Amino acid sequence: ENNPDHKVFVDYVQSRGISISDYPFLITPDLPGRMGNRLIIPYTYKGKIVGHTSRFLDNKIPKYINEQQPGVVFGYDFQKPDASVCILVEGIFDALSLGACALTHNTISDEQAELLAQLNRKIIFVPDHDKTGLATCDRALELGYSVSIPNWDDDVKDVNDAIVKYGRLPTLLSILESATMNKIKIEIQRNKIVRKLQ
Repeated sequence: ENNPDHKVFVDYVQSRGISISDYPFLITPDLPGRMGNRLIIPYTYKGKIVGHTSRFLDNKIPKYINEQQPGVVFGYDFQKPDASVCILVEGIFDALSLGACALTHNTISDEQAELLAQLNRKIIFVPDHDKTGLATCDRALELGYSVSIPNWDDDVKDVNDAIVKYGRLPTLLSILESATMNKIKIEIQRNKIVRKLQ
């Protein structure tokens, strides 16, 4: 953290409302080109590394590259055995900032659903406030998950944005309070977001 050569990486993590001590982030600053300007987030399952995401900090496309086995759920090892709820999000920084599980894409695969079922607890899916995220709500309901679409401000697009703006506890409370399996309530909330996106 105190190495001046690492400042760009530390600043990026902190800008996402996360402490670098919260997770074993990796960097490769001595590699050439983009590979030296990335933050590496390893995935673990039962303590073993099973993949990783590279987040490039130059904001060129692609910003993220995922290397993982099929069916991996990022943050699975975050889940405490005595917890009654698991928050499920799309993005890796959403999960890091809330101790949640992340799909790392915008669908819930059968393999991921099987893994999440092993947690044996209520799952609350929180979609990103975009068209693909909102479409994943249907799949979440099929799997028996609750869905939470809190009334966040227009500039808040996902869980990580909410945590940066409101703080961790208020964000978590808004997710829990908005969680429902009622299809009509979910459709009303989805339509509100869709109208904002137009």
